[in-house]
Amino acid sequence: MGAIILRPKMERWKINLYTLWMTQVLSLMGFGLVIPFIPFYLQELGVTNNVQLNFYVGLASTIPAAAMAISAPIWGIVSDRYGRKLMIMRAMVAASIILVAMGFAPSVGFFLFMRALQGVFTGTVTASMAFVSANTPENRMSFALGFMTSSNFLGYAIGPFVGGVLAEFMGFRACFIIGGAIMTLGYVLVLILVKEDKSTYGKRLKVTGEAKEKKQKLLNKFVITSLVILFISRLARTVFTPFVPLFVQERLGTLVGAAAYTGIISGTTGIVSAIAALTITRLGDKYDKFKLIFILSLISLPISVLLLPSYPLVIFVMVYATYFFVAGSIEPILTSAVSEETSPAMRGVLFGIMGTINSAAMMVSPMMGAAVSVRFSTHAILIIIPAFTAVQIIMLWINKRKSKPIAPFEAMAPDTQT
Repeated sequence: MGAIILRPKMERWKINLYTLWMTQVLSLMGFGLVIPFIPFYLQELGVTNNVQLNFYVGLASTIPAAAMAISAPIWGIVSDRYGRKLMIMRAMVAASIILVAMGFAPSVGFFLFMRALQGVFTGTVTASMAFVSANTPENRMSFALGFMTSSNFLGYAIGPFVGGVLAEFMGFRACFIIGGAIMTLGYVLVLILVKEDKSTYGKRLKVTGEAKEKKQKLLNKFVITSLVILFISRLARTVFTPFVPLFVQERLGTLVGAAAYTGIISGTTGIVSAIAALTITRLGDKYDKFKLIFILSLISLPISVLLLPSYPLVIFVMVYATYFFVAGSIEPILTSAVSEETSPAMRGVLFGIMGTINSAAMMVSPMMGAAVSVRFSTHAILIIIPAFTAVQIIMLWINKRKSKPIAPFEAMAPDTQT
């Protein structure tokens, strides 16, 4: 009789991580079905003037970002007190309801109001990242956060691709309703499969002496500098995103087929960013995170400059995707470095603040893009990407030269764990 091989039970942090990865793929897929096509949906709601359309496209991106910038730290404080799983479920239920409501929007005003509510009550990405950072071993933090980031990119890659096809055959309103249904499925997975360690939040949190010291220094020099760099990085990566549909429509000269092509562009950039998050970010657990971010920023600068000439759409997609492959791994590595410098007791607040930073960038970038597109052209928005990438490199260099050696700047021995 053969020997019975007992497989070790999967660690709880891994079960949570893989479950949340899947739920975030579903969540971002639900949003991705519709968000990239907002310019087309606004035209369906009656906005036809090009100047008005550019204005409303910027406004539709700015409003939820502004609302989330205000609400994210509040939800972060609540999550540190009552748990991060509760915040994930709150965000997914709200997203389900709001997406369906958007699908029945009778006017542009109602749609913009729903976008404001989206900013206040959703935020599945921030909630999930806070959960993972508080329930993952420190030596696997870069892997875990990079893995989670890949779910965001992958979900937002699948969503636009599928949404572009569905929109051509079923219309944009149906995409909103399907997106709400997908979000509901993600909620069910979180409810059933995710288990939170009660000692990681609230009064039961066990805080060591080192953690207490970190708690007192939540906004130290390294964290503040990292947040500024995060803001600049997000600006560069997102400034052109809301205007991709208009860029495609202008290049094609017609609205016919524009949704499908926009889905392809969003899908391609999402997939390559997911690959980067699964591969490049793993180096953050082995080597100096700050130096790695600096090198990636240096590489991304000449690639972003190559976006400026006028290419056929196929070549543009290749260059644009290459930029996202390099730049897409910077944020999770930086997030991991900041998380390691923060006590678990304060990580909900930290990710709330980071949510505010990201939302502020998402609020400013479409306004900048709209201003440039109205004054010059949609294509001219691309100039902002290398400009802010250069600023990011300068800040990284100055910080590296002036900062005293602290943990995130010191070289780390490679992690031998698989």
